[in-house]
Amino acid sequence: MKRIFLSFLLIFIAVLSFAQSGANIKVDELSDAQILQIVKQAEAMGYTTEAQLEQAAAAKGIKKEEMVKFKARVEKLKKQGAGSQTTDKPSSGTGREYSETTDGGAINNEKKEDDGEIQSKIFGSDLFRNGNITFEPNLRIATPKSYIIGPDDKLIIDLTGDNERTYNLQVSPEGVINLEYVGRISVGGLSIDQAASKIKSTMAKTYPALRSGRTSVAVNLGNIRSIQVTITGQVVKAGTYTLPSLANVYRALYMSGGPSQNGTFRNIQVIRNNKIVANVDVYDFLLRGIQQGNIRLQDQDVINIPAYDKRVEISGEVKDAAIFEVKNNETLQDVINFAKGFTADAYTAKIKSFQNTDRERRISDISESQYNTYQPKNGDKFIVEAILERFENRVEIIGAVFRPGVYSLDNGLTLKGLIQKADGITEDAFLNRGYINRLNPDKTQYIVSFDVAKILSGEEKDIPLTREDKVTISSIFDLREEYTVTIQGEVRAPGTFEYSQNLKLEDIIQMAGGLKEGATPNRIEVSRRIKNSDPTSTSSKTADLFVVNIDENLRVVGDKFEIKPFDIISVRNSEGYSVQKQVKIEGEVLYPGMYTITSKDYRISDLIKRAGGLTSFAYAEGASLKRPGAEKINPADKNAINNKDEEDKKFANLERLQEKDAKDTGAVKKVKEELVQSDLVGINLEKILKKPLSRQDLILEEGDVVRVPKQLQTVKVTGEVLNPNSIVYVPGKSFKQYINGAGGFTNSALKNRAYIKYANGSAEAAKKFLFFNNYPKVRPGAEIFVPVKAEREKMSAQAWVGIGTGVASLAAIIVSLFR
Repeated sequence: MKRIFLSFLLIFIAVLSFAQSGANIKVDELSDAQILQIVKQAEAMGYTTEAQLEQAAAAKGIKKEEMVKFKARVEKLKKQGAGSQTTDKPSSGTGREYSETTDGGAINNEKKEDDGEIQSKIFGSDLFRNGNITFEPNLRIATPKSYIIGPDDKLIIDLTGDNERTYNLQVSPEGVINLEYVGRISVGGLSIDQAASKIKSTMAKTYPALRSGRTSVAVNLGNIRSIQVTITGQVVKAGTYTLPSLANVYRALYMSGGPSQNGTFRNIQVIRNNKIVANVDVYDFLLRGIQQGNIRLQDQDVINIPAYDKRVEISGEVKDAAIFEVKNNETLQDVINFAKGFTADAYTAKIKSFQNTDRERRISDISESQYNTYQPKNGDKFIVEAILERFENRVEIIGAVFRPGVYSLDNGLTLKGLIQKADGITEDAFLNRGYINRLNPDKTQYIVSFDVAKILSGEEKDIPLTREDKVTISSIFDLREEYTVTIQGEVRAPGTFEYSQNLKLEDIIQMAGGLKEGATPNRIEVSRRIKNSDPTSTSSKTADLFVVNIDENLRVVGDKFEIKPFDIISVRNSEGYSVQKQVKIEGEVLYPGMYTITSKDYRISDLIKRAGGLTSFAYAEGASLKRPGAEKINPADKNAINNKDEEDKKFANLERLQEKDAKDTGAVKKVKEELVQSDLVGINLEKILKKPLSRQDLILEEGDVVRVPKQLQTVKVTGEVLNPNSIVYVPGKSFKQYINGAGGFTNSALKNRAYIKYANGSAEAAKKFLFFNNYPKVRPGAEIFVPVKAEREKMSAQAWVGIGTGVASLAAIIVSLFR
């Protein structure tokens, strides 16, 4: 006993010293026991909310910046189930203090039973594990008049009137209070009303004013006591629980986790003084919200949860499929009600029942008339199936009727009657033939044809319809190619238009937005299809051509011309009409800019002269002509020759070359770049200016750009040289000297394929003479490019073996010849 006493003394001293040295506490330095001690002390003072707990921690010396760590540690300890259950403590100021403890930790954090799928399907199994429903008693209500007073209850007795006094008395373990000047009064086992009456009559002897009414007395409950309730049977966590005396049965069940997998939800017993005082059916609360039997508990009450007697399962097309507990007097209809009834897709005429017999299982069909009388047996499984995905009375009509769609198959409905239901046929209906798509008994399809006009007029016998018949009446437009007319050329909105009867040329021109400014109203050409050409003739016509003239008001000159389906109308440009075309000159001329071509033979010399001639800094030898093509400058110009397709073919060939031989990808890439720059034309401006109208003096086209640079002073060396750079141009310096100025050739340089590109866009490659390379002359602004050698494929071991075998065979033949 001395050792135990010393141990408690040391713990008390340690806790006291911890409480007194709480300044600047670091949460990371605290043990779990110290964290729990702070929480317990806060709970003892009635602090239960998060804000109150923070306040208690701050009083212990934990700073605000450490509070996040403190709350995290507390939460972690709660999840681990450490300490006592404290969720039901009232807030400070209620005057009522009590605690709830369980054997082995907090029930909210207990390890859940691993009951698998069955446990999760039992109806009501989550009720007492749902943290949002705790069934906590309301501690702020007035004391119930029927409340039975017991030990540890605190009574507040208020005297008002001639005598003013308030007594706060605690009921002793013997059930007695000791009232000053009055003496001992036994109140244990009495209700609040009975105790108030007894106290008043006893106090009247000391306070005579109570009899006359000049003084009054009020008795209230100051603080409720704790009671102990034992929960046994098929419960998740059996044991004895400390609860507030206002707690009811559901609160106790929540604390214990509720019935276990084999526990009943329909007959939970409350035993008091060895007698059953209440039976709780949880289904009353779950299904109707009625807490029948949920009485207030008293000290030493026992809650017994027996094993279930009968359970059945219902699944399929019900709103809440689950395992339900059934009483002996309940029927299948009650089970359906438990499951909240059928879904919208349920087949309600019959329910399949799977039952367990003494030896095996049995299946039976329960009709709808038996739902109210069928008594389920333990282990029954009911399956509610879905209705069939088919229609018992559906027919359909589509096509040229006013209201196509599905209709009900009334008794005796015929084809004519269905057409009338669909508000009749449309004006474009094809009257000679319709058909019904009908199903054979084996679900295969066959066609029933009919004459629409004769069925409607009664000349043919009407056809009775059957389930799932699909009637199709076609439109005349569905049975022929869509009639169109195409107009192209010099109209504002060329395109293809829908053909209409009595369509005229003027109409289609107006639909296309009218003629453009450059269009000629004469020689409008109309090409028309030929239907009956002679296929055996070598000179048979493929189209009829008509030339039509119109005036400025879009009226046809001469006989009227009617357009036919599939006609192609071509409107030409007016002769002599030409849109202005422009070229550009840049660089060292007096007046650079955009200039309009004034004649069809407008040349480079004319442009230079019109731009005021060259400046004193112009480098005529480096002048160039860029010719992107009219189709790039003005894509809307249909008269321009389009070279885009040809360029696309060149790129496609290069791609194929790159895939076939990917070793010299650099060379392929370079060729691609040259194709992109192929709109640069090499010209000799010096010769053009000396001799205008010569072959060098090119005729300009729309979009041409003439560039006259300043005197160039460098030569650029790129490609397979050791140090690609730009070198100052020196007259008379050779090609090889510029290569040396860039560090010389690399080992992978293809020397005999080196070339030079001049400033005017022209290029010249090296030439081979015997074993010597004859390199071109270098001029200012030129660019020297040295390509890379193609990588040679290394010979494999098999190739060397093949060569060796061939040499050996050849040697053997030679030796045999000399013998």
